[in-house]
Amino acid sequence: MSQTFRHPEILEIARREGKVTVEGLAQHFGVTLQTIRRDLTDMAEAGRLERVHGGAVLPSSTTNIGYEERRALNPSAKAAIARACAAQIPNDISLFLNIGTSTEAVAQELLLHENLMVVTNNMNVANILVANPSCEVVVTGGHLRRSDGGLIGNLATDTIRQFKFDLAVIGCSALDRDGDLLDFDIQEVGVSRAILQQSRRTFLVADHSKFKRSAPARIASLSDIDAFFTDAPLPAALSQSCAIWKTAVSVSE
Repeated sequence: MSQTFRHPEILEIARREGKVTVEGLAQHFGVTLQTIRRDLTDMAEAGRLERVHGGAVLPSSTTNIGYEERRALNPSAKAAIARACAAQIPNDISLFLNIGTSTEAVAQELLLHENLMVVTNNMNVANILVANPSCEVVVTGGHLRRSDGGLIGNLATDTIRQFKFDLAVIGCSALDRDGDLLDFDIQEVGVSRAILQQSRRTFLVADHSKFKRSAPARIASLSDIDAFFTDAPLPAALSQSCAIWKTAVSVSE
């Protein structure tokens, strides 16, 4: 059976079961795992599915995929983005890192940095940076979101407003074609906006999967960001806009 016939049936299975797995589809169609992986990659690039560890789910514009699945999504791309971002972060500064698997990858790349004061609303970031004895770690208050270790709400926002950061590194759930940064959680959006307001410079880290997604709540625009670190070239129109906005774009292979 050609992919032309497999793709509609894969979508139908995803709608019926909520998720498809590489092994399950390979058995269903009697093809190799590699063939199914190519199918799912093609469908994800077309925006019809969203890749997760071991398979795919239907894309949603109102609900984020699970934290562990996000963590397993494009790990090598996130690592490359994090290395490029960390290379632009100097020692001896105050820094904010927010919620997200990409910012956690950045934290991992900061273990050899010196004399940083890092404020975060991400419990996972705090646990990573404990291993750097030259890094002072401040955790905001807030409501703990157990699904991903994020701290959100008024307490987090109030803590952030007590600081003026040299630099903030943030992530987002989706990036719209007009350059808007989007998220699923309204409370998290409020925290992210406070971070941007209290930072002298801001970096965005987001892999190419965010180009294919949508989310209902707007955080800000790429025009509000000093540098964007990603792993795939931006669409031509958005790249031109970034040049006009003076938003530096770093594409890691």
